[in-house]
Amino acid sequence: MILASLGIAEIVVPAVIILLAVLFAGGYIAVARRTVALSDALKGRIESADAALADARAEDRGWERSTMEAAARDAVAPREVIALHLIQVVDRPGTDADEAVFRAEHSDGDATTVILGRRDGAWVAI
Repeated sequence: MILASLGIAEIVVPAVIILLAVLFAGGYIAVARRTVALSDALKGRIESADAALADARAEDRGWERSTMEAAARDAVAPREVIALHLIQVVDRPGTDADEAVFRAEHSDGDATTVILGRRDGAWVAI
């Protein structure tokens, strides 16, 4: 009897409003999750591009990568380094003002930033 006394609009309109609210909330949640996932991926791609740029700049300047890596490993010794990432190259006028920044990843899962500079033609931690 109650349904018969209500008009069709009084039933359909609230149902459509509830359905739209549920769809809106679901879409909002999906977009938020996607944004977080994409931001992590984008951050990784940016870091990779920055590292590639630093490598290219170091090679262009004639800096010997193996010599710089050896100095970075010496700077964090005796900790074991499983990966070294060149993340920044600072090329100032004169060789003694040059700097290279590495991120050293250790076997225990920790990471250390190592800043190298040139002193008398050799790479040393500063």
